[in-house]
This record gives sequence, C-alpha cells and structure tokens, in this order.
Amino acid sequence: MEQNDLFGTLPHKLHRADAPETSVQAAVLVDTTHLEGIVYSVIRAAGDKGIISDEVRGKCKAEYGIEAYSSITARYKALKDKNLIEYTGDKRKGNSGRNQNVMRAL
Repeated sequence: MEQNDLFGTLPHKLHRADAPETSVQAAVLVDTTHLEGIVYSVIRAAGDKGIISDEVRGKCKAEYGIEAYSSITARYKALKDKNLIEYTGDKRKGNSGRNQNVMRAL
C-alpha cells in the first residue's frame, strides 16, 4: 500500500455544507495527502511514549517549515478516523501549562 492510499481527505469533508465559496475553494487547495503524511510521520517517530499537539506542531515547524496551527491540528481527526493514530488516555503539560492528550501511531 502506498502513502497516497493511506492519506488524504476529500475536500467536501473540510468545510461545512453551508460554507462560503472562499472556504470551499480553500478546501480544494489543501494538500491533505502531504500534510497527513507529515503529521503521521512525526507522531510515529515519537514511538510508544507518544506525543502531544505542541510537540507535533514544534517538530512540523522545525523539520518541515509548517507553522499554520490548523494545517497540523486538523489532521489528527483524519488520522484517528483512519485508525492510524490513537489517543492513549494519558495527558502531558503543553506550552501553556495545560494538559494535552497524548497520541501515538498504531
């Protein structure tokens, strides 16, 4: 199975049914295959200890130059729905001092 078979989300799942045309156009332009692949590889690299969102975002920025919050965090649901990642039930403190859910690749 190739990466393109695992990753990617159809544009109609990225916007509301009543979204303005600009949102629809933006959804079509998002390369979800590429972004999901990057986010998954960062989560997988964390191994069994898992990773929190702040850590994923930091690695995506440092290693891939991706800074947009929603470009990264919107991928978690798609990866979870595809049974590629799970939330462990554990929590760790993020940059704000608040707890964040720990994720790991399956």
